[in-house]
Amino acid sequence: MTAPPKVLSLPQLGAVVAGNALEFYDFLTFSFFAVQIGAVFFPGHDATGSLLLTLATFGVGFLTRPLGGAVIGPLGDRLGRKPAMLFSFGLMGVSIVGLALTPSYARIGWYAPLLAVLFRLLQGFALGGEVGPTTAFLMESAPLHRRGLYVSLQNATQYFSTLCAGLVGLALANWLSPQDLTAWGWRVAFLLGAAVVPFALIMRKNLPETLPQTVQAETQRQRLSRPQLWLGLLGLCTLASLTIATYTMNYMGTFGMHSLGIPASKAFGATVAVGVCATAGALLGGFLSDRLGRKPVMIGGSLLLLLLGLPCFAVMSQVKSVFALLAGSGLMAVATGLYAPAILVGLSESLPTSLRAGSLGILYALAISCFGGSAQFVVTWLIDVTGSPLAPAWYMSGAVLLGLAGMIGMRETAPIKLDR
Repeated sequence: MTAPPKVLSLPQLGAVVAGNALEFYDFLTFSFFAVQIGAVFFPGHDATGSLLLTLATFGVGFLTRPLGGAVIGPLGDRLGRKPAMLFSFGLMGVSIVGLALTPSYARIGWYAPLLAVLFRLLQGFALGGEVGPTTAFLMESAPLHRRGLYVSLQNATQYFSTLCAGLVGLALANWLSPQDLTAWGWRVAFLLGAAVVPFALIMRKNLPETLPQTVQAETQRQRLSRPQLWLGLLGLCTLASLTIATYTMNYMGTFGMHSLGIPASKAFGATVAVGVCATAGALLGGFLSDRLGRKPVMIGGSLLLLLLGLPCFAVMSQVKSVFALLAGSGLMAVATGLYAPAILVGLSESLPTSLRAGSLGILYALAISCFGGSAQFVVTWLIDVTGSPLAPAWYMSGAVLLGLAGMIGMRETAPIKLDR
């Protein structure tokens, strides 16, 4: 019999999920300081051109995520979860610190934007390889009937880091002058996030390995079967749904400012509401998936979001108040967080141990690259083309329907269901 997994301490669990937390912290921090970053690296352009070049620099990081998933994920299946986690997180730390310390265009000329792009590519590569091994590690290190709760920490820390990034950005924007914010304030925000890297690396180094040596030997010979390839297609549909919903929630602050006319100082509260509510929803979703099963929670959470999407956006568009923005964002964020862990743990349990990290990493990276990087651009474009503030709700609802089709086709994997 296989020995039961050793119970991980809270610091160890924190070290495992730190990569996902940094991903979303970086995402919102970069978005919040896009104007300042553009002024540092692309000063020779008008304000709009500088901002577009900055967002393009951010977007290139999504291009290398599938490559990272295809390279680092399988390493987690061949060499072990821990080596892959150490490698990806180390690369992530180098890229974040490198971007924060890159000199301005005024000091080193065109080398500045070139270095910024290179560090974004490196970070995308690292993030693409982070999710598969860490999710596999969490599931394999969890007690059998706590897998959903353990994996939910992946999602919960993502959403919690969104809250932290929002608070850091708001504090710096209020404490520093516009000149200081452009000169060095945005760098401080990135370095604050990177400060956890050395501590997390030390903790990760001391983690137990969850991949048996016998499975490592099998990985070289095993290939995905046709049913597993079909599972991959279903998984891509569900992850696309989750990605679009999550990144639409990250858009709510911008939606409040540009579509509802709410001042930035108040609209930014939507980011805080989303962070708090989605974190609670993810932990609840993981807990419930261990007791009710993966499919009831993922399908129930998706249906709840489908029911809430259009009414919430309609009320926010009609009332145009801060309260409506916070309430609508919070309700949708709870539903989004609710079904996220069930998807990740359900896919992880469905994949063979010897291919788990690589397959999950590639699927997640593809979903993020194709749908996460474009979500906010598509939402903004749809609002502009249609002239309707309900456009984000329609786009998100379409994604949820696609995800539901994938969820219905997946099999139940929760131990509590299989034991009956």
